[in-house]
Amino acid sequence: MIYARERSRSKTQTMVLMAMFTAIILIMAFTPIGLINLPLIKATILHVPVIIGAIVLGPAAGAYFGGLFGLTSLIKNTITPSALSFAFTPAVAVPGTGQGSFWAIIICFAPRILVGITPWLFYMAIEKAAPRMNNGAKAGVLAASGVIGSFTNTALVMGLIYGLFSTAYATMSNIPVAQVGGVILGIIAANGIPEAICAAVITPIVCLVLFRVRRH
Repeated sequence: MIYARERSRSKTQTMVLMAMFTAIILIMAFTPIGLINLPLIKATILHVPVIIGAIVLGPAAGAYFGGLFGLTSLIKNTITPSALSFAFTPAVAVPGTGQGSFWAIIICFAPRILVGITPWLFYMAIEKAAPRMNNGAKAGVLAASGVIGSFTNTALVMGLIYGLFSTAYATMSNIPVAQVGGVILGIIAANGIPEAICAAVITPIVCLVLFRVRRH
């Protein structure tokens, strides 16, 4: 009987947290909070609830949150496109071709789904190796998990853009194709470092609170 009550309470907690993180991602996505319009790309902090949700609720939930992140990105880039939206939605024509590309779906979803998996994998690997971490050590590991999740998003998105759309990117930016790699690295540094710092700060604070909530 006690086990059944505990199981029911855990399931209720999980449902509540799933709904809460879903709502947070949607609110952040469709308000100025989560996506910042820059001249070439939309900077984001939407990866943060995906990372936290993955660590607290596991990789399946994390993949769902990442997929939701990707879906909101697809919608936003379709409705309010920026210069680089052709890389995130097939509804926007790739420069120099006059039509959209299916690869935009891959860029939009694959890295974001992995954001909901890689932080959990790292955190669980460290926790398994050092199961008696104190809160200070755990906070450090959680911060590192946040950084890993953040750079999973930035590096994969920009890396795929470089690999799949270098010519289109050069056409859009009116630069030689040979310069695209340097520009991409500049964007990774300019957007990726602040996004990683944000994830490193927020992830341990929220996760440690939610860990305590789920234990009680």
